[in-house]
Parts: sequence; structure tokens; C-alpha cells
Amino acid sequence: MSDFFSDFWSNYVAIATLVSILLCAVLLWLVARARTPGDADGTTGHLWDEDLREANNPMPRWWMGLFVITIIVGLAYLVAYPGLGSYPGELAWSTRDEYGKDVANARRQLEPVYAAYASMPVERVAGAPEAMAIGEKLFLNNCAQCHGSDARGSKGFPNLADRDWLHGGTPEKIAESIAQGRTGVMPPMAAAVGSADDVKNVANYVLSLSGAPHDSVRAGLGKSKFSACAACHGAAGTGNPAMGAPNLADKVWLHGYGQEAIIAIINTGKTNQMPAQQGRLTEAQIHVLASYVWGLSNKPNPAP
Repeated sequence: MSDFFSDFWSNYVAIATLVSILLCAVLLWLVARARTPGDADGTTGHLWDEDLREANNPMPRWWMGLFVITIIVGLAYLVAYPGLGSYPGELAWSTRDEYGKDVANARRQLEPVYAAYASMPVERVAGAPEAMAIGEKLFLNNCAQCHGSDARGSKGFPNLADRDWLHGGTPEKIAESIAQGRTGVMPPMAAAVGSADDVKNVANYVLSLSGAPHDSVRAGLGKSKFSACAACHGAAGTGNPAMGAPNLADKVWLHGYGQEAIIAIINTGKTNQMPAQQGRLTEAQIHVLASYVWGLSNKPNPAP
């Protein structure tokens, strides 16, 4: 893998390119100087079918000119554009800049489309079918890779179509999550809880909070040990949106359901990250996308 972090391959390609152009020039020079001995009549002396003689004429000047032009254009291209290792070229052209220009141009063309919804509250935008069609495309292009095309998520990726929100489900919080991203960290808590048996007891207590099948004896023993978790999840286990701490008293399990899954999280902890979309999406796009996500778990009134 170290080759991908060095200049070896770029320099290799640059040297190979220059050597190829140089060899073309040398070959052209040799051909231009070469003289094949022949007969006095200008032929090589080879005869086919009794009357077909091979002429000994030099290459046409226009053909030689094409080779010369090819060499000159090739060298000019390497001077103007990046093609020699890390040399950026006199025109400083790059695919990154070209992509940036294309994105900026596309955003300028789409500005009038989003301008119609920029001043509308999320609740009204979510009730506009045209805006939701745009929001759905934004979601499929930027969010569906993790949350699924139906926004119902999967293990480790929140369901956006229910009413369970780690950081709050208000329009403002949804837009904030999209723009700034989120990083959820639960540290390993086994040492704070106690022994392996204590961890098992706490897992059963957590199951009891949502009425899930559990060992009631172990749950009773784990209640007091749950105090190590209460700082984030609350004394009743109902979570804390300000910290992104999940509600353990509902029936939503983001990282797996059951005693073993809970024990694993207590022992090893868990880190989840949602990347920030600010910079990739404009403020107007985030507004429409937040409206679409909000509308998945709410019933917006049809916009006029």
C-alpha cells in the first residue's frame, strides 16, 4: 500500500511518456536519413508477378509533418496540463477545479427551484408535493446509502420514518443534524458497572425498562448498578436528546436486541458517526431535505 502514498507511479508515468516522445523523434530522424540502396530506375529490385516493382521513394512530406506535429503537440500538452508527476502545468488545470465549476454551475441553475421554498417553514414545505419530490431525490443521493431508500435504516443506522429521535425530531434539530453531522460515543462501561455478573444484571434491567423478555431476578439486582449509566440515559433510562443518548425504555434497538447485544455494548462501547453535509449541500437544499425527513414521521398539511 505504500506505493499509493509516494510519487513513484506518477514519476514512472512521466518518465515513460517523455521517453516515448523522444523515441518517436529519434525514429523519425533515423527514417528521414535512411537511404535504401536500389537500382538506377529508383526501385529496390524486387519484382512480383513479372511486372510489379517495389519503388524506393522516401516517406511523403505530409506524413513526416504529421509525426512532427504530433511530437510538438504532445510536448505542448505536457507543458500546459498536468502530466509530468507533480508538475501542475502552466494552465493549472485539475479535475478537482473542473468538478467544482460543474457543481457551482449546477447550483446556480437550481437556485430558482429552491428559492420558492427557502422562506417557507418546514411544515409547509413538507406539505408541498413538488418539494417532497426534490427532497426524495436529495435523500436518495445523500442519505439512502446508510438509512436505506425507505429511510427505515438498519442495524446501527437510525430509522428516520418513526418518531424515535436520538437528538430530537424538531425541524431545527433535523436540519442541524444534516448540516453539522453527529458523533455518538458510548464508552465501555463494564469497569464502571462491576463484574461480568453485574453487567448481565444491568442488561436484564435495561430489557425490563421496555417490557422486553428478561430475568426479573437479575433485573432487580441490576437496578442499582444502572446508576453508572444514568448520567447519560437518565435515572429512568428514557435517554437524553441533548447528548444523543438513546431512550432505553422504548422498543427501539439501534445496535441489536436481546441480552447478548446489550452486554456486548456495555463491554465494548459504541461509536457512530453521521458525516456533516454542510458544504456538500447548500443551505436551501438542507432546508428541503430536512423538510422531507421531518415529513416521514409527521403528517404535514398540504401546502397551498
